[in-house]
Amino acid sequence: MKIIMLGAPGAGKGTQAKMIAEKYGIPHVSTGDIFRANIKNGTELGKEAKQYMDQGLLVPDELTVKILLDRVAQEDCRNGYVLDGFPRTIPQAQVLDEALEKLGEKIDYAVDVDVPDENIVKRMSGRRACLKCGATYHIEHVPPKKEGICDSCGSELVLRDDDKPETVLNRLKVYHDQTQPLIEYYTGKGVLQTVDGTMDMQDVFQRIVEILG
Repeated sequence: MKIIMLGAPGAGKGTQAKMIAEKYGIPHVSTGDIFRANIKNGTELGKEAKQYMDQGLLVPDELTVKILLDRVAQEDCRNGYVLDGFPRTIPQAQVLDEALEKLGEKIDYAVDVDVPDENIVKRMSGRRACLKCGATYHIEHVPPKKEGICDSCGSELVLRDDDKPETVLNRLKVYHDQTQPLIEYYTGKGVLQTVDGTMDMQDVFQRIVEILG
């Protein structure tokens, strides 16, 4: 079962990807993690990717797909995988499809965790983080025992820059410009399934399990 997770930043697709991976015993493949692993292990692909990243440039699609295919060719991906964070654009999706086709494979499901922008802004601007021990909270859903203070280490909690409403709106704009077209792309391929991401996390997961069977 080869699954792609789609959804805006903050829609909760990473959490769902982890839960799917656990339930079905398939790896959760996050592009960020693969890049870091290749760079850490000093692989040829990692060295190549690092040259772009060190200059603050995006890693080209061909190289990203190469690194991804190298990961999904490993033994633990034999029964499938959940892709999280890739593809982000139509060209990436096309390069991935072509590469899989050569292997006689294809994507089985593209699951879109759909959450309206205003919910995401509210959800993310409610997050609070402890910069000292890394604990995270949410003022509505997972509040600390004492307002503004970390339960674990007693340090002050902050709203991180990337969770501020203006930053979130900016990230959502990039998402709608670049990634939203993938929804039409995968609809055209007949593999898109949309779930209502505003439901409770467990309900979203139940719905995904019904789709995947």
